[in-house]
Amino acid sequence: MHGFCWRRRSRCGPIGRQPIPLKVSLIPFADKFTPNPQSSKEPVYLDVVELEALKLVDLENLSFEEAGMRMNTSRNTIWRIVKSAREKIVRALIEGREIIIQK
Repeated sequence: MHGFCWRRRSRCGPIGRQPIPLKVSLIPFADKFTPNPQSSKEPVYLDVVELEALKLVDLENLSFEEAGMRMNTSRNTIWRIVKSAREKIVRALIEGREIIIQK
């Protein structure tokens, strides 16, 4: 049984609220980074949105609020995306995993 959706004033479907598409300024040139030597563990998958958030916050030195305005989302969402991306990259560097950027 599905709940009542106050926004549409009707019953919600099984998928709930649709996510807002995030803006990405460019598609990265590389789609994969392979360490030398490479470990046998599975690769780390980094989304283009995570890469864009990292670029805005760490490379362009924007605040989370400014990055959120550029990507059409909230400051808290940018914070979660950047935290996830940093964790994935550090895991890949320490464990020698391949990083694959999903477009």
